Amino acid sequence: IRYGLHFMFSHKNFYISNRFVGNGAGVAVMYSREVKMYNNHFDENWGDAAYGLLLKEINDSYIEGNTFEKNTVGIYMEGASRIEIKRNLFSKNGWAMKMQANCMDMNVVQNDFIGNTFDVGTNGSLVLNHFKNNYWDKYEGYDINRDKVGDIPYRPVSLYAMIIEQNPPAMILFRSFMASLLDKTEKVLPSITPENLKDDFPFMKPVL
Repeated sequence: IRYGLHFMFSHKNFYISNRFVGNGAGVAVMYSREVKMYNNHFDENWGDAAYGLLLKEINDSYIEGNTFEKNTVGIYMEGASRIEIKRNLFSKNGWAMKMQANCMDMNVVQNDFIGNTFDVGTNGSLVLNHFKNNYWDKYEGYDINRDKVGDIPYRPVSLYAMIIEQNPPAMILFRSFMASLLDKTEKVLPSITPENLKDDFPFMKPVL
């Protein structure tokens, strides 16, 4: 089926312990507030316009304890605000999440990002959201004081991901030397990726 679930203008609803697997477009949640989604599985939703979960103009909501695995995009967010995204597993997705620049006051806390092609994608440079205490398997930092928290920030938006956002055919360079060189250069001289989209306190080991 095209949508595992599609609801609009549905305030104060709970969605708990469901499995949404192999849908054409995944699950779409639009124009709602105070939505709570706990312990659901969003798996194997693949396609040009597919996602595990789409959040469009969703406010004051909670996304916690869910698994997003093998989706084109784990969570796609547009015009959303004040959403707590906590203790979820993002595994083996194309993009773990895409957060458009018109999203505000999103809290992404204590999630695991493991084996995703890209961790985060966005379409702008000004990002007014918060990332803290997540585990990122691509993090190459260190923990000198052994408090299990990385001593330098992690920037989940790569330069190559930004280029693909603006020019999708550039995906043909995936896993090429050029793509690797772009990302290495950006780590040394950050300039194009969003300055304030970072996790200042990344965990060294998985949360879950």
